[in-house]
Amino acid sequence: KIQYVLLEGETGHQDAIIRTDSVVKTLQEQGITLEKLSYQFANWNRGQAENKMTQLIHHYGDEIELVLSNNDEMGAVAAYEASGYPKENRPVIFGIDGLDSALDAIQNDLIQGTVYNDRAGQAEQISRLAMDLFQGKEPEGYDFENERYIFLPYQKVTAANVEEFLNREISNAVMV
Repeated sequence: KIQYVLLEGETGHQDAIIRTDSVVKTLQEQGITLEKLSYQFANWNRGQAENKMTQLIHHYGDEIELVLSNNDEMGAVAAYEASGYPKENRPVIFGIDGLDSALDAIQNDLIQGTVYNDRAGQAEQISRLAMDLFQGKEPEGYDFENERYIFLPYQKVTAANVEEFLNREISNAVMV
């Protein structure tokens, strides 16, 4: 059984709900038994999340074996650093979005993983669809879900493949 805490985006927000449900369900489908110690809403705000994570650290201490966060920038690492926890005594930390700071944190062994949210691919799909609609074209060649949503697959990032994603981010930055 893994004891975990969860830093959520905001109450009732569609992405927060989906991200929370998906991560817990995925872990359980892998046969992992989870015990939620606490969840805290932080409104996608790093300062609020760091403060709430600090409170969780002081309340639960070493009972926390896993920190899940609805966003990479939700302050778990900063809270552990401010609390004086050495890296080797910290729990496993996972975020979502694959932000540059998270990729660096994986590379530096501060967090163990993130889920890459392909923002460049999303921007490309949105602009292509917008141009098609602007030009009066029927939207063809899109993989719509429920005839209205385009989802790009999330991708797992760990120390084993972080270099690939760091290089992708550099390539995307060069294209802009």
